[in-house]
Amino acid sequence: MATAAPRIGDTKVPMSLHEKTAYINYQRIEDNLVIVRNRLNRPLTLSEKILYGHLDDAHGQDIERGVSYLKLRPDLKRDGQMALLQFMSAGMDTVAVPATVHCDHLIEAQVGGVKDLERANKINKEVYDFLATATAKVGPFYLGTVLDVTQNLTFQYGLGFWKPGSGIIHQIILENYAFPGGLMIGTDSHTPNAGGLGMIACGVGGADAVDVMADIPWELKCPKVIGVKLTGQIGGWTTPKDVILKVAGELTVKGGTGAIVEYMGSGVESLSCTGMATICNMGAEIGATTSLFPWNKRMGDYLNATKRPEIAKYAESFKHNLAADQGAEYDRFLEINLSELEPHINGPFTPDLATPISKFAAEVKKNGWPEELKVGLIGSCTNSSYEDMSRSASIAREAASHGLKTKSKFTITPGSEQIRATIARDGQIGVFEDVGGVILANACGPCIGQWDRQDVKKGEKNSIITSYNRNFTGRNDANPATHAYVASPDLVTAMAFAGRLTFNPLTDTLTGADGKEFKFSAPNGAELPPRGYDPGENTFQPPPADRASVQVAVDPKSDRLQVLQPFKPWDGKTPEDLPILIKVQGKCTTDHISAGGPWLKYRGHLQNISQNCLIGAINAENGEANKVKNQFTGEWAGVPQVAAEYRDKGIKWVVIGDSNYGEGSSREHAALEPRYLGGLAIIVRSFARIHETNLKKQGMLALTFADPADYDKISPSDKVSILGLESFAPGKNLTLRVKKTDGSTQEFALAHSFNEGQIEWFKAGSALNLMAAKAKARAA
Repeated sequence: MATAAPRIGDTKVPMSLHEKTAYINYQRIEDNLVIVRNRLNRPLTLSEKILYGHLDDAHGQDIERGVSYLKLRPDLKRDGQMALLQFMSAGMDTVAVPATVHCDHLIEAQVGGVKDLERANKINKEVYDFLATATAKVGPFYLGTVLDVTQNLTFQYGLGFWKPGSGIIHQIILENYAFPGGLMIGTDSHTPNAGGLGMIACGVGGADAVDVMADIPWELKCPKVIGVKLTGQIGGWTTPKDVILKVAGELTVKGGTGAIVEYMGSGVESLSCTGMATICNMGAEIGATTSLFPWNKRMGDYLNATKRPEIAKYAESFKHNLAADQGAEYDRFLEINLSELEPHINGPFTPDLATPISKFAAEVKKNGWPEELKVGLIGSCTNSSYEDMSRSASIAREAASHGLKTKSKFTITPGSEQIRATIARDGQIGVFEDVGGVILANACGPCIGQWDRQDVKKGEKNSIITSYNRNFTGRNDANPATHAYVASPDLVTAMAFAGRLTFNPLTDTLTGADGKEFKFSAPNGAELPPRGYDPGENTFQPPPADRASVQVAVDPKSDRLQVLQPFKPWDGKTPEDLPILIKVQGKCTTDHISAGGPWLKYRGHLQNISQNCLIGAINAENGEANKVKNQFTGEWAGVPQVAAEYRDKGIKWVVIGDSNYGEGSSREHAALEPRYLGGLAIIVRSFARIHETNLKKQGMLALTFADPADYDKISPSDKVSILGLESFAPGKNLTLRVKKTDGSTQEFALAHSFNEGQIEWFKAGSALNLMAAKAKARAA
């Protein structure tokens, strides 16, 4: 009797140590790829293999890069509080895929990690209690009690919760959940960090996350693919961070929009797994859908070090599908010789202004950038690995041997409790503290503006340098005059001892306490801890077995949490003579649309956080931020105030924006707030991917000028009508009729990327409204 050939799916390997009943599904990828290969009859890139391997319908799915909308089935998802509130508002109580909730954004850096965490636990108790109880409540226990919503859906998993102080979500994912060949979404733009372990991990808005939790396929426009071939070998002062800084300079902040970046080549072998994660993490800064690396030994080493040897072994057996096919074609191709790559510094004010270290001092002087370095900050989700901390500690140790302490303020942010505990045990923290460093909490901190900075006044021109990923105006400290630069932890640490931006540690010397000059040696540090990782304090709350006794309460008087109410559906009428709330001039990131920092405490309360809507955007009418004219009263006021005045009088409004509108964080509040305040449409030259989708999900019209030059023909005082909505259809332009103050009119073509399903979101008022309506119809 013949014996059936073994299948990859015959081996059952849990996705993580925390989700032992959820198994890696390589068999689905294998089966789907058989179908897709027969259909396309061409070699596939690595990202195509993973994406198409997760198709909901491999037989019927249209597949054309940059055109088709793929329906995908992710393996995992990771969220925050707004995604949870939207999930609840849709009437859902259980999740269809393994999911966890994280709270890394609410710890403000003030004096140091321990005291800052204690303070955050007191200030944010209400929010943390909500997250702890809401995640505990969600689960299979409710399958029998919410059939009106979950009819015909299969829910299997509860929600895990990583408590305050656990660390930054992306570091926790790399340590615990990422695996080669997987597909994951997360409600943060730096979710692609998991690409360092060969996973397609994409940042999304909360409404996308709700789809996946509710067992609805996740929709993604089929990405183009950018190939980056790495040759040579990394070494000396050059780090993985310099690879992505170089790529950002080449592609700019919008060069990766609508594309996945795939790294390959012999140079990959010289990168650590966490170094590859750094590169993928900051791929968000070029607008990339995600970035990833092929399976290699360094990934296996990291999986073994983080107690996941079964996954390493399983991935090795599946490696034929964890690398691109020979002859695979790319839409764009770059090549970087790591042996020749210089350390880079990017900035100020944008992460794509890339300058090699050998030319940076001259640029500082030429541009009049403040030469004195006020603060050096290392860590964050981008660069807080054991290797990063060890290399920086080697620099600090050498400086200390010459009797030096840092001239600039110097802060260190461990990416996770596991990293903090390990570098405390192995001595790196002691080295940092001995030279004047301040250890911050295991959280995002200054990287997202959670920084109670006291050394400069707002408006005071100054320079800081970080190993973070973003450096938009005011992002770190809410001071628009702060010149923020992004570099490797190595350069940041060395410059903190010099106290000036013009110092080049590769060529320049410092004077020790003994009066003698010395030059730093090239940094060194272990890729992985020789004694293994110390997990530190256990900060994970798994889903409880019994959810019946868990009570989730949102106080109606709370100023931190608010149950979401459905948005009104489209009234079926042609929008006519709408005012322009603001014509935005220049760069407008999600930080400009929905500021971070102290505002993050309101991210669970839509009404309150909407008071920051577009307060950072520059008004083309007057060149000022947060000052617009009410077109009916003639009075000037803040953007949120005028928007609310229009809304309360039943007047819809639009925003006119420039290129790459909404770049940066996946912050869905940047879409929720305009919708809550009565906005109908955002009309721009071009969008960043995540923000465009977020606007659509909330029932807003995300439209682009068919001719980008038409942006210049719009005046802030114009009234606009949007024609053609009665026959709104994919690929069919709408028309913008513009009425000037003298009564004359002009018409401009408006393009869009709505498909049929997304048009239904608009008509229903939001994607959540449509989901709830369909669930109700199924239950009827």
